[in-house]
Amino acid sequence: MAHEREPLLQQRQTGVGNACGAKDSSSAPAPSAAALPSLARTVLKFLMWAVFLTWAAGIFLYPTKPVQAVFRKWVGLTRDSMFGIAGGIFLTFSAPILIIALLAYVYISFFPSEHVVEKRKLRSLSFRLWTFPVLVDGPFGVVSAVEFIGIVLFIVFVVYSMTYYAVEAVSLVSKFDIPSMTESELILDVIGLRLGAVGLFCMLFLFLPVARGSVLLRLIDIPFEHATRYHVWLGHLTMALFTLHGLFYVISWSMQGRLREELRQWKEIGVANLPGVISLAAGLLMWVTSLHPVRKRFFELFFYTHQLYVVFVVFLAFHVGDFIFSICAGAVFLFMLDRFLRFWQSRAKVDIISAACRPCGTVELVFSKPASLHYNALSFIFIQVRELSFLQWHPFSVSSSPMDGRYHMSVLIKVLGTWTEKLRSIITDVQEKNGGDSELQCGRMTACVEGPYGHESPYHLMYENLVLVAGGIGISPFLAILSDIIHRIEEGKQCMPKNVLVLWSVKKSKELSLLSAVDAQTISSSVSDRLQLDIQAFVTQEPHPPLEDGIVGDDQKVPGMFVKNGTAMSGLVGTGDNFWAAMYFLASTLGFLLAYALVQVYYVKPHNVVAWWYLGLLFMLCMVAGVALPGGLVVLLWHLSEKQRLEDDKWDASQSPRAEQTGPLAAAGGGDDDAAPSVSLAALRTTRYGCRPNFEAEFAAFAERAGDAADVGVLVCGPQGLQTSVARECRARNLRRGGLGAAKSRSGAVFHFNSHSFDL
Repeated sequence: MAHEREPLLQQRQTGVGNACGAKDSSSAPAPSAAALPSLARTVLKFLMWAVFLTWAAGIFLYPTKPVQAVFRKWVGLTRDSMFGIAGGIFLTFSAPILIIALLAYVYISFFPSEHVVEKRKLRSLSFRLWTFPVLVDGPFGVVSAVEFIGIVLFIVFVVYSMTYYAVEAVSLVSKFDIPSMTESELILDVIGLRLGAVGLFCMLFLFLPVARGSVLLRLIDIPFEHATRYHVWLGHLTMALFTLHGLFYVISWSMQGRLREELRQWKEIGVANLPGVISLAAGLLMWVTSLHPVRKRFFELFFYTHQLYVVFVVFLAFHVGDFIFSICAGAVFLFMLDRFLRFWQSRAKVDIISAACRPCGTVELVFSKPASLHYNALSFIFIQVRELSFLQWHPFSVSSSPMDGRYHMSVLIKVLGTWTEKLRSIITDVQEKNGGDSELQCGRMTACVEGPYGHESPYHLMYENLVLVAGGIGISPFLAILSDIIHRIEEGKQCMPKNVLVLWSVKKSKELSLLSAVDAQTISSSVSDRLQLDIQAFVTQEPHPPLEDGIVGDDQKVPGMFVKNGTAMSGLVGTGDNFWAAMYFLASTLGFLLAYALVQVYYVKPHNVVAWWYLGLLFMLCMVAGVALPGGLVVLLWHLSEKQRLEDDKWDASQSPRAEQTGPLAAAGGGDDDAAPSVSLAALRTTRYGCRPNFEAEFAAFAERAGDAADVGVLVCGPQGLQTSVARECRARNLRRGGLGAAKSRSGAVFHFNSHSFDL
């Protein structure tokens, strides 16, 4: 389950990757001591796999009679415990998720991914399954082998469960001598009940992908932009099941002639129907507005209606009560943890060190960040500009590399819609008044930032051969990758990429000026000797070069345009300090369990509280209390620790991004007169007009250059059509080579498909 994280023990023993030089052999650790980290890692992975497989098997086999019998015995044993039936069900279905999360914090703290990037084994089957595109067309988009297996397993689970339940219901009803009409109504009720139960199990997975800083996503190294796809798929499946659940009951009640009475019913003992109607209505609104055509045309409608998830979850707890809701409570609790932490981080107003409107219709923002907040070249952040909207948050890939500077992070934003148009207007308005009163230029834009999120490890550093395919503004994360690679080679740090091909499609030639956003604008001879870089640009809507080709307009700079009391980005994020994140999780979980125990002992049992909906409310309030009180205390201490760290971290204006020699002219002006000859990135760019890249020809030429049995990492950032074309070519070349499990002796390179596109 955990992503492979191999330590550098063997590299240290052989001298590979030792940036500090060779060490005396007498200082080498004893073999027994050296084996302890590997043993600890193996034990942790085994425990996580054991918990996960047992939990997953229990869910998959839950409909069967043997598992049902064991489950009933377990519920009977826990009925008289402090936590009651709800505690027993929570321990069965939700606690395993929290146990895995706790082990995951231990794992990523002691075996961080940055120690293992350079020498990972790419030929293992597990890695190939993640990067082998099986489906490239259809409603799911590009689907890897692992994703395809997951889709099949969910479909099998739903079909198998409902078939088992349907057969069981018909068999049960046929044993009684009742009228055919009553028999039909009873079958509808039973199947409707089972549809709701299967929907709850799907909802158990629904909230896991949308916890942006979740330790579970970090553990398996799935970035949030990929996880949102799984949330969308699971959302469709869950809402389809819940809709059928309600529909079966509506049909049954209509046949019985008591539809209105049942819809308005709010029972004390048993399932309360009216809260279920409210929850389903909220879910249907979210579902309809999240459909792709609606979401694309009316994004704000989709965004605002999706805030109804609070109504959906709360009234679901009212509908089913505490013990049934506890089936999916673990995933909801992890989401609440993430949401509360994001609220704390997003409260900080972040310094915008500089803003630029580029001539190609792109806005560049540079944010101040603390040196302790780490990210990689494939990270992204969410940005809110309060002058534009207090509720809207938009995701953007970072265009800077962590090698560019410790105290800043930049993004490139394509002006496409209303929000980005208003953002550009704010910047250009200040530019027009640049000669006026400086007081008038302050406070024009108040920005808040969430993140950074993304891959736990910079997987672009795992390949010696890289193909970067971008469409338009999709070049933004690849600018960060190029800067990262160049800086690593210049500073003598480990860097596997040696052969890089960039295929970049743009509509107009003016977009080519985006290449000037790369921090390292020149490549020295020492870098070019170790890095073979080829940049192929394709201008699709211009048949010939314009007369002004090669002339790039000056950027409109607005330095320091921000409120006076701004600060650096907050480090209160799930992907931040592992110690504080683990303490926050542990304190919140223990606080929730303690609150629920106290409520049971001192309120529910002494006062004989039996109303299901009220018990569901108390269960939700205990979850909120656990996150807000002990969890909030830890977050406050975390915030004070970050504040103290910022005060202790003495950095002045000379360490700002301009002085750190970041920006388009950094590399050109940073060397001395005796520096080695260098070549500019623009000189490495070949521009073709009136055509699109021929991926078959480009990949064939690159494979020949990379050599047989070479692993080629293909990273794509762009529209769905571009992803489909690249994935189809990767699949075709891998299948011609021999596909999954092919022998190492087979000729031809292996192309590993990776998408870096965010479609929300």
